[in-house]
Amino acid sequence: MLKAVGQVLFSTGLQSPKFSAEEKKQGQDYEIRTYHAAKWVSTSLSGMHCDENIKTGFRRLFSYIQGNNQSKVKVEMTAPVTCRVMPGDGPACESHFTISFYMPEQHQDNPPEPSDSDVFVEQRKELTVYVRTYSGFANDTMRREELLKLVESLKRDGVEFVDKPYYTAGYDSPFKLTNRRNEVWLLKKAEDQ
Repeated sequence: MLKAVGQVLFSTGLQSPKFSAEEKKQGQDYEIRTYHAAKWVSTSLSGMHCDENIKTGFRRLFSYIQGNNQSKVKVEMTAPVTCRVMPGDGPACESHFTISFYMPEQHQDNPPEPSDSDVFVEQRKELTVYVRTYSGFANDTMRREELLKLVESLKRDGVEFVDKPYYTAGYDSPFKLTNRRNEVWLLKKAEDQ
């Protein structure tokens, strides 16, 4: 328990999903990463606010890694915590959120089966994303602003992307006060789309 709490408090040294990155071009204010196919433990919620749903989803997933699974196995914390956001169709519509923890390497082949029916293990396919990194304590307004900046940068560079769903990613616990790392991701448009 103490180790898990320590890992959550200090995100350095946590396992992260493997990816390959393209070299940044001059003036480019975003990264292009291709994440390898991997298993993630996830939970889905619907609502109006990303912050509330991330907190609820995080608690469910933290319970899972603390041993609330069929095998009663503790699973190491990983980073980032991602949130896949499928926006609602209108300004007053609920969005759909899928909050996920990357499954550590030692559990990739055989992840513990969740005990909570709201938690599931998913196999993510390889995906290529455009990534904008920013610091501070992320909130709904900040995420939206950073996402719009990423959209502007991609349009400026004539890059085709998928506008929904989009992802948010957080690397730090709420107790880390400085040098915080957050990201917004947009999917690269596939050649066959």
